[in-house]
Amino acid sequence: MNVHFPAHGAPIKLYRNPLSGHSHKVELMLRLLELPFQTIDVKMAEGEHKSESFTKMNPFGQVPVIDDNGTFVSDSNAILVYLTTRYQHAYQWWPETPVKQAAVQRWFSVSAGEIAFGPAAARLVTVFGASLDHELAKQRAHQLFAIMERTLNAQPYLTGQQINVADIACYSYTAHAPEGGVSLHDYPNIRAWLLRIESLDQFQGMHKTPLAALKQAS
Repeated sequence: MNVHFPAHGAPIKLYRNPLSGHSHKVELMLRLLELPFQTIDVKMAEGEHKSESFTKMNPFGQVPVIDDNGTFVSDSNAILVYLTTRYQHAYQWWPETPVKQAAVQRWFSVSAGEIAFGPAAARLVTVFGASLDHELAKQRAHQLFAIMERTLNAQPYLTGQQINVADIACYSYTAHAPEGGVSLHDYPNIRAWLLRIESLDQFQGMHKTPLAALKQAS
């Protein structure tokens, strides 16, 4: 268990897997909001995420889950909405206008769809040995990245000129795509976008697997 106190107040408990991109984007958002939190690693290999105590917090038996002083929220995108709408300060991580909120939701759908079935699925095969179609996952990843590359050619962030929660939702599995055998070499705009996020003061990356060496060559 690691405890972080970037700000005063009772820490939020984050139940996570340190190799999970879904967990990482929540942890990154907590850091960017400078909220006190502690990480609790769920022993998924031992089935801890399917235990009665865990499924009381999330009946689907998935990480991440947060416990904000008795308020339990699961699903990474739902947690991002909760954190940014409850705790954002001067900077509007969650936009105020309906048009901008719709733009964020569009990329949330990409995070749960194209990213999950593309780069995230490819990484599940190489890092966790999942029985998935690796070639199909890589193909889907490149189809997605072609769209992201065009989007980021016209603007620095996914929804426009300013970073917001949509970028955090899509960051982790995109950054770690090379661990799944998906090179980012042909996507300079995506790589520049990743660097912009990684330059944020409170940024901390996700734990790298031995396959992270592939990123250095991509």
